[in-house]
Amino acid sequence: MKKVVKFGGSSLASAEQFRKAGKIIKDDPSRRYVVPSAPGKRFSGDAKITDLLYKCYGAAVKEKRFTDIMDTIQKRYQEIIDDLGLSLSLEKEFEVMRENFGRKIGRDYAASRGEYLNGIILAAYLDYTFIDAATVIAFAEDGTLLADKTNSLLAQKLSSVERAVIPGFYGFRPDGSIQTFSRGGSDVTGSLVAKAICADMYENWTDVSGFLVADPNIIENPKVIETITYKELRELAYMGATVLHEDAIFPVRKEGIPINIRNTNAPEEKGTLIVEGTCRKPKYTITGIAGKKGFASVTIEKAMMNAEVGFGRKVLGIFEDEGISFEHMPSGIDTMTIFVHQEEFEEHEQRVIAGIHRAVEPDEIELESDLALIAVVGRGMRQTRGTAGRIFSALAHAHVNVKMIDQGSSELNIIIGVKNQEFEMAIEAIYDIFVNTQI
Repeated sequence: MKKVVKFGGSSLASAEQFRKAGKIIKDDPSRRYVVPSAPGKRFSGDAKITDLLYKCYGAAVKEKRFTDIMDTIQKRYQEIIDDLGLSLSLEKEFEVMRENFGRKIGRDYAASRGEYLNGIILAAYLDYTFIDAATVIAFAEDGTLLADKTNSLLAQKLSSVERAVIPGFYGFRPDGSIQTFSRGGSDVTGSLVAKAICADMYENWTDVSGFLVADPNIIENPKVIETITYKELRELAYMGATVLHEDAIFPVRKEGIPINIRNTNAPEEKGTLIVEGTCRKPKYTITGIAGKKGFASVTIEKAMMNAEVGFGRKVLGIFEDEGISFEHMPSGIDTMTIFVHQEEFEEHEQRVIAGIHRAVEPDEIELESDLALIAVVGRGMRQTRGTAGRIFSALAHAHVNVKMIDQGSSELNIIIGVKNQEFEMAIEAIYDIFVNTQI
């Protein structure tokens, strides 16, 4: 059995966290390939190493003194090395970094050093082989991942290595320069490694015990989602639920490799299992609730709209011409409503209105601002009658006015529109009826 394990920044922020991660790895011999992030915050108010590296490189670009920040970064790593009792020196690596920062070699190079250095330390601590991601994760000149080439390089390299540490977050361009993923991209590296070795499991270790049914900033101690499908995860991630980088799903999904989100500080907890499909019945009718504020709606009314061929295409063409993407588009016989990001829409609104008038000659156009969208997601909704009715009932009881409700054809999600100021109340009401009371 082969497992790939990725540890987030909080899981490797200090020597104490390194020891926890080391014990987790050693407790299961199948955990053979490890992907580390850069050290995160050790306590509230602390700085992440990646943020310090960005700050350091920013100073170098502006021709300001950057060595003090570099010294702070080096001291942080040295503390980890000393506390772990390792006979390891990173002096040469920091000499190269100082030279390259002075030469302004690139922002991506600067950011990648956090994972690179942490990988060297972790490999020494575990006595695993260190493999620089800049030799196995390939990007095109425009910064897009070369998935097939990366898979080939990783598979070839790891076929002869029993146990290895591969730093997350970065790779190389054709010219040999460093290219990074977006923030949180170490998740993607772990996924690519799992695919390349045909892993049985991809474990993603972080500081929470899996995906939560709802935002803990809104719901006190929300339940953990035990099992979630990739489709459900995509729906929740799209509406703002973040524990895993969304691009990390695709490589392992194609190979049918499950992802397990686990808590480094509570390894005895099972966390959340992310799978392609499952026969396991969900504990609740819904799997999760997620949402975002800051939307506006454009409602277009016109008699006999449904009989006018190309009406929707003409309307959406106006938004496309202005470079505005839409989120949802519920419609009726004589009305259609388009939900857009308010901040993006505001500077274009008058041109959009004028364009709609010219294109389809509506009877009326109505705008509404300060709206929030909430996604209620769950595979269990397919087998349960009256889910939408229960949502309406819960929201009515909480005195929340529903502006829109839209159910996807897959019956996997229901989208609800409410006013921004009622967003938290709506989520509390939905969570209460489906999780707390389960009526």
